[in-house]
Amino acid sequence: MLIRPETPADITTIRQLTDVAFAPMPYADGNEGAALDQMRIDRDLTLSLVAEKDGEIIGHVAFSPAQISEAAGDWYGLGPISVRADRQKQGIGTKLAHEGLGQLKTRGAAGCVLIGRPAVYGPMGFISDGNLTHKNIDPAIVQYIILNDTAPKGEVTFAPALQETSP
Repeated sequence: MLIRPETPADITTIRQLTDVAFAPMPYADGNEGAALDQMRIDRDLTLSLVAEKDGEIIGHVAFSPAQISEAAGDWYGLGPISVRADRQKQGIGTKLAHEGLGQLKTRGAAGCVLIGRPAVYGPMGFISDGNLTHKNIDPAIVQYIILNDTAPKGEVTFAPALQETSP
């Protein structure tokens, strides 16, 4: 499997992959693919990586700027992350996330935040200690990983395209 940056030729496939991957999810609002398109337009898609196997895109992860009200440094949001249904539960999403986090760390990022299930993201190194909030959602699913700084505290604000799709 090859993990590489997206190219313009990948955009339609990424959109389809994202739409299909999120369609059965109870927490999805159906705008995840559109949010990716809008992040590209807004120039908020800091890092967009695809997993490719035998010339086919089987996974994708996006990272975009995020702000935390009481944290310094450059923070990024992880998501959306999508893996083709027939390739899920094989560690592809984890590999995509780790590759992106490694690249962000090299760039000097303070850390990365996300909204997600601790059982899924905890094994990747993300933690939820109740010190981060986002809108009115349960702080237990607002998670972070420190890359080059200290533990954050405060309200998380994601890229504008994601603000409309987050809970």
